[in-house]
Amino acid sequence: MQVMVVDMQKEPIPGPYLVRMGGWTLERYLAEAPESARWEYVRGEVVMHSPATAEHQDLVRFLLRLLDGYCETRGWGKVLMGPAAVQVLPEVVREPDLFVLPPEAAEQASGGPIRARPALIIEVVSPATRSMDLGEKAQEYEQGGVDEYWVVDAERREVIAHRRGGSSWEVERVSQGRLASAAVPGFWLEVEWLWARPLPPAEACLRRIRGEEEL
Repeated sequence: MQVMVVDMQKEPIPGPYLVRMGGWTLERYLAEAPESARWEYVRGEVVMHSPATAEHQDLVRFLLRLLDGYCETRGWGKVLMGPAAVQVLPEVVREPDLFVLPPEAAEQASGGPIRARPALIIEVVSPATRSMDLGEKAQEYEQGGVDEYWVVDAERREVIAHRRGGSSWEVERVSQGRLASAAVPGFWLEVEWLWARPLPPAEACLRRIRGEEEL
């Protein structure tokens, strides 16, 4: 299915936007949602995202290189990125920017949507998605048993880290210094790397994370 978002004059809206269409079933979503665009399914609604900005993709790619390089070196888990879809709850399918499957779930990462539970999910927010990323997605990921969820807000220069602490999330806002993952053993980053323009060389940051070399 092809959908174009237009304004009252029928001119295409460049974004950022978030469109929600009701009247869908999970079966229809799985059959018709395009692989080339960000479409999510939430309790009878399809949620469509505006195209990502270059800055958003640069940050996602930087985080992917750090996480994928680290997990590959350590032989721990599997790192995937949207538009790979995760069935978080029976009636909720999300396409996170990045997520890490633990080793015991990595072999289940075939087909789609993926039904294995991620250990860590990372969303890089945009103005159109900030409230959703911090609100309903946080609730869904918590209910779905995700161990850790990071919301990277480059505009406000903070990472909101949600970690499982008993029956509910423990939330930490980090704007500087080291942020260590509780779900991916040994992984950490300096949050200032995320605000630098241009972003620092990913390979140099990765060597530092692995304890091989200082920046």
